[in-house]
Amino acid sequence: MFYFVILLFVLCSSSSTENHDEYDDLFFLNFDNEVESVIPATEETISCDCQREHTEWDKLFIMLENSQMKESMLLESLDGILKVELQALRGEMLQFMKNFAGTCRSSIEKTISQISSQISQMLAKNSGEAEDLSGMLYASTQGKIFEEILQLSQNMSYRLSNLEHAWQRRAEVDAQQRGFPQTDRSSYTTSGSDLILNSLWKELQETKAELKESQKKTTQRLLPFGCETALLFPMRSKKIFVSVQPTREMQMDSFTACTWVKVTEILDKTIVFSYGTKRNPYEIQLYLSYGSVVLIVHHDDNKLTTQNVVPSGQWTHICATWSSINGSTSLWINGKLEAASSDTAENHIIPDGGIFQIGQEKNGCCIGGGFNESLAFTGKITGFNIWNRVLSDKEIRRQTGEESCDIRGNIIGWGVTEILPHGGAQYIFGH
Repeated sequence: MFYFVILLFVLCSSSSTENHDEYDDLFFLNFDNEVESVIPATEETISCDCQREHTEWDKLFIMLENSQMKESMLLESLDGILKVELQALRGEMLQFMKNFAGTCRSSIEKTISQISSQISQMLAKNSGEAEDLSGMLYASTQGKIFEEILQLSQNMSYRLSNLEHAWQRRAEVDAQQRGFPQTDRSSYTTSGSDLILNSLWKELQETKAELKESQKKTTQRLLPFGCETALLFPMRSKKIFVSVQPTREMQMDSFTACTWVKVTEILDKTIVFSYGTKRNPYEIQLYLSYGSVVLIVHHDDNKLTTQNVVPSGQWTHICATWSSINGSTSLWINGKLEAASSDTAENHIIPDGGIFQIGQEKNGCCIGGGFNESLAFTGKITGFNIWNRVLSDKEIRRQTGEESCDIRGNIIGWGVTEILPHGGAQYIFGH
């Protein structure tokens, strides 16, 4: 407000240049020489002076005084208002900080509790996973442990047998040195320690029989040696199957197909795998029939069959070979040649571009089309491999050993080729 008055003063000064001389006369009058000529004040002069209009300077100074008074009043009023407001704001801030501190404390405590709970759950989950992993490792090595125990029992029985013979020889020598008659030597050798050895021998034989039975049950429950995963077909269904995308072209003049199977139930025709094209759905087919294994190449009439070689509920290794040269085919069960023939699809070439499926027959136009529930496989399959050549006898037998699932085919290799379960089929681990 003060600056506004000064500005107004400057503007008024600049706009009233015409009266400049009059104002100069007003400020520079010599009142010392005019004392005698002053007229005494009368009622008329007083009334005249009161009714006289204020000059522009008078008005300006009055406005200035009023503005200064108003400014002082406003400043005092504003100062009082600010003090009150600041005190109120300070109180509110203190109350807010007090409330916020309590809320923040409870929130922090709640968050810490949640984090502790999550950490406990993670630790429990990791502990459970560690137990599952240790169980898997234990299951995978249990079969080997049983074999080692069985071997140890055999070694112990052999050493005890040698010890028994040595004891008998020593007893005979002692009897001869002491002069026992011949009739008393037998009683001497069969007394005391001999009875203990015979008792130990019987117990060892019983223990060995129990170990063999336990090993048999364990072998039936676990995966084959070297195999960590398997395909599970939980039930017989036309929606459950596995599709295979070969690593290389399927155009072949020979092949070897090997796999481990543990079938739950075998019907008249239970498909292990099939490969076919639109023109011919029976290019390659391997299936089970009430315990028998059947291989088909190019046509349903070209069959090779083995009788009663696949028991239900037990792991069985199957290898099938074929060559267009002389049409020679063979079937191997658990590393043993069970059937062979010639003149099967002689000079035929397996075409590329077909559909390869595990657990179902390729008899439709596309993947998953035209399936028959009665042909579906139920059980487990692992170590599935195919080569575009005929493997040697040694290579086939090698797949039944400890490195079974470490051997992989060049057309389809277990663990490296894209093998996708569909429907209820799934991968399982450990057993």
